[in-house]
Amino acid sequence: MDAIPTFPGAADDVLPDDFLPDDEVTRRLDLRLGRIHARQRNGIESEHEAQVFGQGRTLFHLENMPGAGAVIGALLRVTGTYGLGRANAANVQLRVNEVASARVPPPFDGFRILHLSDLHADMSQAAMAATAALVAGLDYDLCVLTGDYRGQAFGPYRPSLMAMREVVRALRGDVFGVLGNHDTIRMTPDLEDMGVRMLLNEHTAIVRGNASICLAGVDDAHFFRSDNLEKAMGGVGDDTFSILLSHTPEIYRQAAHAGCDLMLSGHTHGGQICLPGGVPLTLESHLPRRFGRGAWRHGRMAGYTTAGCGACILPVRFNCPPEITLHRLVRTA
Repeated sequence: MDAIPTFPGAADDVLPDDFLPDDEVTRRLDLRLGRIHARQRNGIESEHEAQVFGQGRTLFHLENMPGAGAVIGALLRVTGTYGLGRANAANVQLRVNEVASARVPPPFDGFRILHLSDLHADMSQAAMAATAALVAGLDYDLCVLTGDYRGQAFGPYRPSLMAMREVVRALRGDVFGVLGNHDTIRMTPDLEDMGVRMLLNEHTAIVRGNASICLAGVDDAHFFRSDNLEKAMGGVGDDTFSILLSHTPEIYRQAAHAGCDLMLSGHTHGGQICLPGGVPLTLESHLPRRFGRGAWRHGRMAGYTTAGCGACILPVRFNCPPEITLHRLVRTA
């Protein structure tokens, strides 16, 4: 399997004191993606980044609507629930998910994958502090991040990088990530300098002993529609256990038919504001409700949609706790 490229000069164990200037970001993206691909991705963002209607897989994008947070916050304050919602959003919990498959290679039996998603790091400071404290005591073999590092879905991105740097410092070992619909491609060079190897419609081999599994990742499939599953999975053998990182689970059918064994996603926040019993008011996506949070299956592919550890629009949650997830691979007979 192909090894994914890294930025020239990037050091996985060094956190930069200052973020890259715009011209250096452009240069690095040209090297990383190729000039045409980088220009296309930047162009898509500049045309559609703050679009409220008509872009992506859903018609309406509440996160892009000016003043949405102020209106929702005012309603919560009037009802006296805003403080409770903020406290709920900071109460990050650990979930454990077991993935059983006869296709798991013997050396990967018991392999643990730490999964973080939807951090919205600059908007969810209390949750980020709780996340960093929680992951510090965990034992895992690999960490994956499934996108939405920025609080807003448009505008400045360096505040989210500053907040992300503190979270990444709490992680150890190999860390891989994909971009979400809140993220700009221009975050990629700095994230990789922090040590997060981004999978931009790419795959790499995770090796243990004399065996390997495939870890693939697609670019945002929800809003920018820049995912390319064929490219991400190209060259992966049918006998290889493969894990796909996608910010949204909305491409679950394509992933299952592409031969993926496990799909790890976020995006939905589990609803974030739910009725008692965890019933989401909306998942902001085209999905059957059973794909909105937790473990699920489509055909022979297992999947997991995390509720995420941050919050969108406002740092509040109701009946839907934030989470980090520890997935454990189990080989079956």
